[in-house]
Amino acid sequence: MKSETLFDVRGLSVLVTGAASGIGFGYAEVMAANGAHVMLTDADAARLDAAVADLRARGGGAAERVTNSVADVTRPETLNTAVAAVLARRGRLDVLFANAGISAGPGFMSAGGTREEASAFERLSLETFDRALAVNLRGALVTMQAAVPAMKRQGSGRIIVTTTISLTRTEPHVSTLYVTSKAALGQLVRQAALELAAYGILVNGIAPGPTITNIGNGRLQDAAAREPFERLNPLHRLATPADLYGAALFLASPASAYVTGAQVVVDGGACLGSTH
Repeated sequence: MKSETLFDVRGLSVLVTGAASGIGFGYAEVMAANGAHVMLTDADAARLDAAVADLRARGGGAAERVTNSVADVTRPETLNTAVAAVLARRGRLDVLFANAGISAGPGFMSAGGTREEASAFERLSLETFDRALAVNLRGALVTMQAAVPAMKRQGSGRIIVTTTISLTRTEPHVSTLYVTSKAALGQLVRQAALELAAYGILVNGIAPGPTITNIGNGRLQDAAAREPFERLNPLHRLATPADLYGAALFLASPASAYVTGAQVVVDGGACLGSTH
């Protein structure tokens, strides 16, 4: 089998949430570069417009294949509108990247190895927890719910959810609230995969390690904030959205036709442990 056939996404109808920057933009970028028709959605209208303009300016037919719709995953009606727009334009929805997510603040340990009293367990904010659940967990659920009816009708589809390596391990430098919201998301992926397999819908997760994006006000763009993660990572660097291109292309293409309910870990070996 030739690689150009195995990983072929040309002509696929794709929707990406949280696509104005970071990992979501990376998904949209690699899909568009390989010939897919991509709708980017995000709650930030200005940044979304800039992202679409960027992709369209790259040529190769992207101007006709890249569209956008402002959508907030805490408002299901906006997701329904985005899906309806994809169906009106392309007649089907082949791939959904349920990517939108937020941080919930720092963990209980600082970069310097001291305790962060403001993030101590007994001081965790219920308001912050509700927000993390609303976006990271409930937001993914309603995003998937918006796409599933169309995928059921066509008898096929791929749902790819951005999870995290925090599904399976503890994180002293990452908020307990974030870890908890994402751990539940991992089980949602498995439940959906089990139920939707009968309809030809594959549901998988991409589980990155810490990735340099705008999440958490771009905290990991700061060298000091990255230091504890880089020190412990076997490759001694953090991921960028480009490091997830391959996983995204794999799960959206014929290469993963017999894969569902899985988590594709992209973490530079972080889950292996550290030699320091």
